Parts: sequence; C-alpha cells; structure tokens
Amino acid sequence: MTAQDFILKSYHTNFETGSVKWASPSNIALVKYWGKKKDQIPENPSISFTLSNCKTITEVTYTKKEDKEFSFDVYFEGEKNEAFKPKIQTFFERIETYMPFLRDYHFKIDTSNTFPHSSGIASSASGMSAIALCLMSIEDKLNTVERSSDINYFNQKASFLARLGSGSACRSIEGELVVWGENESIADSSDLFGVKFEGDVHSNFKNYQDTILLVDKGEKQVSSTVGHQLMYGHPFAQERFKQAHDNLANLKTILASGNLNEFVKIVESEALTLHAMMMTSMPYFILMKPNTLEIINKIWAFRAKTDSKVCFTLDAGANVHVLYPESETEIVLEFIKNELVSYCQNEHYICDQIGLGANQI
Repeated sequence: MTAQDFILKSYHTNFETGSVKWASPSNIALVKYWGKKKDQIPENPSISFTLSNCKTITEVTYTKKEDKEFSFDVYFEGEKNEAFKPKIQTFFERIETYMPFLRDYHFKIDTSNTFPHSSGIASSASGMSAIALCLMSIEDKLNTVERSSDINYFNQKASFLARLGSGSACRSIEGELVVWGENESIADSSDLFGVKFEGDVHSNFKNYQDTILLVDKGEKQVSSTVGHQLMYGHPFAQERFKQAHDNLANLKTILASGNLNEFVKIVESEALTLHAMMMTSMPYFILMKPNTLEIINKIWAFRAKTDSKVCFTLDAGANVHVLYPESETEIVLEFIKNELVSYCQNEHYICDQIGLGANQI
C-alpha cells in the first residue's frame, strides 16, 4: 500500500447528520519509537502491546454545512475544550487529501478517557486513533465505491490516518501486538501504518498483564513532539535506530520461544534507552521522578529474590508500566500493593492487560 491508495476518490454528502462512536485503547511500546522524519514517518520500527482497560471513548456527530471551512468543536469529559482544537486542526489539514468530505460537515467531537490525560499513558495514541476510526466509519457511509466492507483496508487506513495525528496512535487500532515501521524481520511491515504482529507467540505471552503505577498524574515535562525533535542531530541517534531494528528482530524470536528472561532484558533496556536519549539530548531532560527510580530498584530486588519474570517499561514520563505473565498475577499484585503503591501519587495505579484493539460502540 502507498499513501495514494488511501485517497477517497468518490463520495456523496446525502447524509445531513449522523453520529458514530468508537472506543480505542492505549498501547505500550516494547521496542520504542523515538525520532521521526517528515509526515510522521518513524526513524525506527517499534512494537507494542495493545492495552484493554486504558482507552479513549469518542463520539463524533457530523452535520452538513454550506461553507467550505473546517468546522468542529471538541468536548473533553463533557466540557468544551479549546486547548485540543489546534491539534485537531493540524490533524484535519494533514488528512484532508485522504478525506475531502471534512470540509462538508461540522463535527462535534465528544471524548473521554478511562485514565488520566497527558500523564504518560499514551492518551494521544488512544485519542487520535479513536477520532480516526470515527472518521473512517463516516467515510464508509459516504463512499460511493463499493469495497465489500474490506476490514483490512478499513484498519490500514484508520491506522494511516491516526499516525498523522500522533505517531504511536497507529498501533492502537488492532491487537494484541502491533508493529509499526519497516523492518526486515517482519513481513508486510510499513512506515505508513501499524500491522498486526502475525509471528508465533508463545503461551507465556498470552493475556500478559500491565499494571500502571501513576507516579505523576500531571502534565508531562516535555511533549512527545518536542522529544522526537530532539533526535535531530543527536550524537547517538543513528546507533539508537540500529539498536531498535536489532531489538525488534530479536524480540520476534523471543516471542516465539517464550524466553521470559530475554524478554525482560530487551524491554527494560528499551525503556532505559529512551530516557537515556532524552538525558543526552540538547537541551537535556530527566523525565523520571525519584519515585520512578525507587520502583525500578524495588522491581529488580524482587526479581532477584523470587526469580519472578516481572519487569518494567516506561514511556516518555515518570509513570511505570509493570509487565508480568498472567501466571504471576497473584504474587506480583501482592508485591505491588505491599511495596510499590506507596511511591504512586495518591497510591493510584491501574490494572490492565493485553487487549484486542478498538471497537465500535
């Protein structure tokens, strides 16, 4: 597929009004995407677990209008939100070529999260993917070219559009594991959209658990957009991009073999590498908080003591994703309650697990 394949070439505007609603999950990258080229193209490939409980629920109501200007209102958790409008405006401008009907309708975008916004749980991923899916449902109604309800095309274009809103959003359309970015070891991988990982997955990784420790529920110190830009001219950037390719290829083998020890090594190394790139950029940032480090050290000590396969990963923020096999749920949750919750803001944490992707409501 190329970008040209996603251009809507023929449509009608017979529908005066209507609404669609989707729930789309967040995702947590195991191999991190950090750094991008023009048009939201990743500098390196990534792979993520799709989550189940952490999601954005978005309803888009569309009403036909006469003028040809972009027109939309955004509501977040019931309140009109002007702060989100510039990002949606940019998104519409980027995708207009592929969805020319955007100028024919006024859109009311009503959205809410099941988790704290802008706190390092990839709210932009779930949020932009949910909007992209709503727009795809509208396109399906307006499209005059019969595609026999091609779900593969629907998902690929939704992922393609979501990527133009937020890069990691392209990995939130499907589940359980999604790859984004061309990599020699992954057939059909693409820089344009996320693809469902079709390699062998050992039973060790089925229904994998993710408990998110909310160390800091405030706004992130550095936006992801700014963070990605810091990779331009970074002295270690090219080696990092190569490392990501190698780690993805190795992780493919690990997922098939069920080797949890090697899984832990790659996942934690990827998390720390992401933060190392931020600490060695110019300007430089430390996104972890003291409690983030306390949690990491507690996890290492617990693993050494019990031979548990629990591990951590991080996004570009202070919160900690605690990953572990379903078979260890009882012992790890007990550990979290006894030793880690005290490091969370207001002792707040979220229990999640691998999910199957977005769904229409």
